[in-house]
Amino acid sequence: MAIGEDLLWDAADKGTRTRARLRRLAVTAGCAGLFVLVLWAYSDSTWAACAAAAYVLAEISYRVWDRRRLVEVQIVTGDADSRVTLRLRQADGRTTEHDPRHVTRVLIIHDNVVHSAKLRLRLRGKRVLRGRPGRPPSLTTWRSACPTAHVRERGAWWGMPGTP
Repeated sequence: MAIGEDLLWDAADKGTRTRARLRRLAVTAGCAGLFVLVLWAYSDSTWAACAAAAYVLAEISYRVWDRRRLVEVQIVTGDADSRVTLRLRQADGRTTEHDPRHVTRVLIIHDNVVHSAKLRLRLRGKRVLRGRPGRPPSLTTWRSACPTAHVRERGAWWGMPGTP
């Protein structure tokens, strides 16, 4: 099997979108704080403070979850020892290398509304790694790169009304 540097997965959006998320957090926290200060004397407005705190916690937890998602998966051969490795790059910029024989499952989930797909990758002894939405890859490339993996694809289980 002669593989150079093949791109197995490439997400459409590789950034962390930190600036937009921080702007939303600041506006929400500021508006909720102003709302609580204005209405504090006239009514019980603790629900607004709780709602703002819940939103801030939800944004923080989404940020932690989203930065670990895969944005790029490459199969790379080493120059000196011709060892084949699987290079995984996450949204936060961290890059790890794994043996392709340690991949146990590859699932490509096709979106039934737009032409994109999501990746779910399971390594032996590790949890499932999820990829951000990207262009649907070829399954034959995955099968040749990870010969011991169970590679399959399926459609999404959700869609717009009237879309099968």
